[in-house]
Amino acid sequence: MGKITGFMEFQRLKEASQDPKLRTKHYKEFTLHLADSEAKVQASRCMDCGIPFCNTGCPVNNIIPDWNDMVYRGSYREALETLHSTNNFPEFTGRICPAPCESACTLGINSDAVGIKSIEHFIIDKGWENGWVVPQPSATRTGKKIAIVGSGPAGMAAAQQLARVGHDVTVFEKSDRVGGLLRYGIPDFKMEKTHIDRRVEQLEAEGVTFRTGVLIGKDFPLNVNNWAKETIFPEQLEKDFDAVIIAGGAEYPRDLPVPGRELKGVHFAMDFLPFQNKVDAGDKVRDQIMATAKHVVVIGGGDTGSDCVGTSNRQGAQSVVQFELMPQPPEQENGPLVWPYWPTKLRTSSSHEEGCERDWAVATKRLEGKNGKVDKLIAARVEWKDGRMQEVPDSEFEMKADLVLLAMGFVSPVSQVLEAFGVEKDSRGNAKATTDGAGCYQTSVDKVFAAGDMRRGQSLVVWAIREGRQCARAVDEFLMGESVLPR
Repeated sequence: MGKITGFMEFQRLKEASQDPKLRTKHYKEFTLHLADSEAKVQASRCMDCGIPFCNTGCPVNNIIPDWNDMVYRGSYREALETLHSTNNFPEFTGRICPAPCESACTLGINSDAVGIKSIEHFIIDKGWENGWVVPQPSATRTGKKIAIVGSGPAGMAAAQQLARVGHDVTVFEKSDRVGGLLRYGIPDFKMEKTHIDRRVEQLEAEGVTFRTGVLIGKDFPLNVNNWAKETIFPEQLEKDFDAVIIAGGAEYPRDLPVPGRELKGVHFAMDFLPFQNKVDAGDKVRDQIMATAKHVVVIGGGDTGSDCVGTSNRQGAQSVVQFELMPQPPEQENGPLVWPYWPTKLRTSSSHEEGCERDWAVATKRLEGKNGKVDKLIAARVEWKDGRMQEVPDSEFEMKADLVLLAMGFVSPVSQVLEAFGVEKDSRGNAKATTDGAGCYQTSVDKVFAAGDMRRGQSLVVWAIREGRQCARAVDEFLMGESVLPR
């Protein structure tokens, strides 16, 4: 490493961000990447630890110590090339990935882990600022045609990899813009959509064709998040293309089966978040679900719930409360005990910092309202014993609620897509396909592959990119007999 003793000399530096009182007045990104001098110091904290567990802690196996050393030495373009060798879209992961690599950092056993995510953010922003991110079209064409269903990170990663080895790739997206859940599931204040747009331009220059507003399936209900104008049956794709990759997101939400669920004002998070993104993009939206001047209750303590909190605050909610069914985790993990695995600990997001009352071990019992509109939530305290939940006696309480947002995770991909292709599903409702050995990422249907949420269920953007890359190699081998693409 460039500075052997850097981890002993320097402290971890958090990226600068705009004051919460100011950033809640807009929907733009508010976190700044490190300055050159700051990035150099943070990169110097990498320990030269011998066995870089961060590499395996990262789902795409980023070569983290190498590009840390390059940043320390000021070799930013070389660092970008190394970063891109394992990750097609580091501007996505550098903004919204929870950074499992940092949980695996050796320095994190007894100190603050290296700020890997902030350095990644710095490298890719430096690359865009200097014009180093350019199309890499293939010099030869194979004549093979591949259809990809879903334009989220898995679909985009697979498309880029396959186009770069000369295949003709067409990506089908049911929504009106490319990006999948990155586009309409992640608020703009966490990741502005210009990052997707310029990658789309790059992929198009590399030969990828995008078709938006196209639904692939049969008897598929056109819900508020589709915006599809055309339907194509899977049989047509299988006829027109040499291989098909199903790479859509996990969009089937977990519901709350309690009395009062049918009341107006009770919505899934994904009936709430996408419309704000459309407004941010300049679209006119009818009947947008708004938190303005309302008492908002968010049920679910994960990232989607946090996104609902941040959006509600920006819309001018009167109050925001977030409930989580599980007990409150410890503020500090036991590093030596859990390292290098992802620890259970209290995580406070930027949206929580902007204003939110949080409560744990709370179960919603029923929703009540007047004239068909929700106005209160009845809940109770629960405790967990031997993995089982039980209500605490005499703990029932009520909460004012004009808007209830359900953000309890996603059960599986939308079943109509998998059923339309006729692929075998696993016990969780995902496409059944292995990730190693012969026939990896192949479904039970000839020529049809599955990757990302469609195969593994709800997961992280970094896992989607990994699966898209690996699936691309599997498809290339299927079509050509061998592949030069990396796993």
